[in-house]
Amino acid sequence: MSSATSLTIATLPRMSRDALCSLLLASVPTQVAVVDVRDSDHIGGHIHSSMWVPSATLDLHLPELVRTLQNKEKVVFHCAYSQQRGPSAALRYAREREQTLGIEESKKQEVFVLEGGFVDWQEKYGNDTRLTEAYVEDIWKEYGSFL
Repeated sequence: MSSATSLTIATLPRMSRDALCSLLLASVPTQVAVVDVRDSDHIGGHIHSSMWVPSATLDLHLPELVRTLQNKEKVVFHCAYSQQRGPSAALRYAREREQTLGIEESKKQEVFVLEGGFVDWQEKYGNDTRLTEAYVEDIWKEYGSFL
């Protein structure tokens, strides 16, 4: 993995919803962390075992996140669509991690953005209680009608 200082939003690696599903259902799901940076649009469900860190408070929580997630092999960020807040949060986290832990330690962890965000995730896995918690299908039907 290249150093975080050379990363840009465009070059951040993406992870598909199916790849994340496989990781979460694997025998060692503790090696992956999911960070949900949605704000008020967090209602209606979330990926099982994800951490909710609203993008509006991310900067405040970055040092704590780096410490908490230090030993994870993979960290996956997402927002509703993973077009702005998710990639921006992933980039800020990767840079904070490198600054705090150094380049060599930072290379031990891969940072991803979930392709399509929670909107794509819930289309396929919303009703799967192994993968999604507190899912309210009607909210997402309404959400989709605003697109």
